[in-house]
Amino acid sequence: MRVLVAGGAGYIGSVVTAALLADGHEVTVLDDLSTGHADAVPPGATLAQVSLHDSAPVLAEVRPDAVLHFAARSLVAVSQQQPEDYWSTNVGGSLALLEAMRAAGCHRIVFSSTAATYGEPDRVPIREDAPTRPTNTYGASKLAVDHMLTSYAVAHGFAAVSLRYFNVAGAAFGLGERHTTETHLVPLALQVAAGQRESLTVYGRDYPTPDGTCIRDYVHVGDLSDAHLLALPAPSPGEHRIYNLGNGTGFSVQEVVDAAREVTGHDIPTVDGPRRPGDPAQLVASSELIRAELGWAPRHTDLVGIVRDAWLVARPR
Repeated sequence: MRVLVAGGAGYIGSVVTAALLADGHEVTVLDDLSTGHADAVPPGATLAQVSLHDSAPVLAEVRPDAVLHFAARSLVAVSQQQPEDYWSTNVGGSLALLEAMRAAGCHRIVFSSTAATYGEPDRVPIREDAPTRPTNTYGASKLAVDHMLTSYAVAHGFAAVSLRYFNVAGAAFGLGERHTTETHLVPLALQVAAGQRESLTVYGRDYPTPDGTCIRDYVHVGDLSDAHLLALPAPSPGEHRIYNLGNGTGFSVQEVVDAAREVTGHDIPTVDGPRRPGDPAQLVASSELIRAELGWAPRHTDLVGIVRDAWLVARPR
């Protein structure tokens, strides 16, 4: 299959690109490299360095059978400060991509959505039928694209899947997280162990959880990649499916710190900070739907193992 991966020079996109190549697909990566890295594009894939807004000529030339769409701005705090960038890229860029797909005769897409579409949940674990009430522009922009895909499926016969991720961690195919502005807990902890930061801030120790710190669901990037390959052929024309992707087990901030200490052998000093506004005590996914319909199941369920895989890539050489 000829597959175009939008955002394939980023963390998740590059891992999925490597998995597609290993599965025998022909892959073109479309990425403007504003946050991605050219050297993260796996050998064997073709890189087109253009933005989503300028994707039409690439789609016309490649004529892909399917698109996997990872390209987005994804910093929650920045989305509140610069919402125009998020509406322009995440929504406007996605619309341009869908129109480029239509013009190229490509109607199959897997979209990288997010658990941020749900906002603060009424109950945990979160199911796909939970209310969508995003609390930030990032989540709202992703939800807008989910709605866009539903309408394109109905009106234009698109076969679409939205995968709503929770916290992605780990590494696969030698590819790990490498963000200019890092906000994710696992890489931040590993940066302290690598001597790139003095300490790690723990935001809130008074939550109603066993150790007082927030609980989040961590899914290994390799398991996430498996889900994309399963989702690619799944929907029929005119169908838009939505699946949550998570480990199904929550780990607290303190448990992540302890796992990083065990893996790296480093003390990883922490500094206590106040709760961040809008941070729920617990966010855990129910992935029962994708398990039942596509047969997906996470292979990496041990937190120490997930952190160890990330450290193998992130540790100083």
